[in-house]
Amino acid sequence: MNIGIIGCGWLGKPLSKYLSKDHQVSCFHRSDTHDIFWKNELFIICISTKDNYLQSLQNFLLKIPSKAKIILMSSTSVYKEFDKEVTEETFIHEKTIQKEAEELMQKAPNKLLILRLGGLMGEDRIAGKWKSVSTFADSPVNYIHQEDILPIVSTFIQKDIHSGIFNLVSPLHPLRSQVHKKNAQDFGFELGNFKGMSQRVVSSNKLIKTLDYNFIYPNPLEFWT
Repeated sequence: MNIGIIGCGWLGKPLSKYLSKDHQVSCFHRSDTHDIFWKNELFIICISTKDNYLQSLQNFLLKIPSKAKIILMSSTSVYKEFDKEVTEETFIHEKTIQKEAEELMQKAPNKLLILRLGGLMGEDRIAGKWKSVSTFADSPVNYIHQEDILPIVSTFIQKDIHSGIFNLVSPLHPLRSQVHKKNAQDFGFELGNFKGMSQRVVSSNKLIKTLDYNFIYPNPLEFWT
């Protein structure tokens, strides 16, 4: 399959490399796509919500052929209004930018697969090692490791699943304070402060059942071991 990835950054670049084992893949930043790029059969949108995100999506839809399939990398932050366990069936009232993006893409005639990614971890992204933040709300974490995202996306393509909404979150949810404490000890950085508590847990049961997927990193406490 010919695949075009829009957004060749922290996720798009390794995803391009991973999918290139079985497909013809081209990867571009949102601002430098060329006319030939829009002839792909499948487009994976991996851009951040910065820099006129919704307008960028609208511009992409003007160029993506109606017969092409689309995978939108969304975020579990669509559930931020909740303080409980949530699934893909949970009705979302609050209009976050991620939710607006999903609704915008759903209006297109293309087959659309929406993947709601949890907190992106792996490589240089170590939970708790933030330079600009030192106070955190404690809660069960909803993280996913980069090395799980890549085979999950590949499996969706292999199984010809090109519609629906799925949460991409590791199935275990230790507390943020537990993860940060372990990482602070392992990597030698100062542990932040924790105030307040949330009980939001994002379920990945639909993904696990649909793909029969076994997570490489099911436990965020073991992401960096």
